[in-house]
Amino acid sequence: MTGRLETTNQAFAMAKITGIEMCRAFNFQYATKYIAAMATNLYGPDDNYDLQDSHVIPALVRKMHEAKTAKQDSVVVWGTGSPRREFLHVDDLANACVFLMQLPPELYDAIARMSPPIVNVGSGEDITIAELATLVQEIVGSTATIRWDHEKPDGTPRKLLATHRMRALGWAPLISLREGIAATYREYIRRIPS
Repeated sequence: MTGRLETTNQAFAMAKITGIEMCRAFNFQYATKYIAAMATNLYGPDDNYDLQDSHVIPALVRKMHEAKTAKQDSVVVWGTGSPRREFLHVDDLANACVFLMQLPPELYDAIARMSPPIVNVGSGEDITIAELATLVQEIVGSTATIRWDHEKPDGTPRKLLATHRMRALGWAPLISLREGIAATYREYIRRIPS
């Protein structure tokens, strides 16, 4: 907490920090062994595809699908496309949580004693929003031109977790971004009314 939080992410960041501090306080005061598994940006089955309040991957999936089916010439995407984001499929997060719960007691206890007791869970790789939009476009099969709405915010320039601790413990994600987005798109198609 030595610097200012990025404005568009401030409330979300404070919520995460509060959870981490709660784990630390409980471990100190009540000798619990709570660990905060801090996930990166998630996506996958049962995501929110509402264009007013969805995250970037489900929004892009829906926009590209609608552009494809309506044979639109272009798709508008917020910002400049330059921010970098890391993504993790929700099934990989579930796998990571089970992995952490099944750690040998001495390893789990060592993490719980850390200050803060946190383990970042992510892919360890990031991609620009422009690269992501192109990837989703390829997967969906849309030929619409991507137009950037520079009046909309970019948000934090880069969100990439330090995932070396999870890697050192022996965990890594199993689902590639391309594979995960393709599965997400198939699930989206099944959900939309015909």
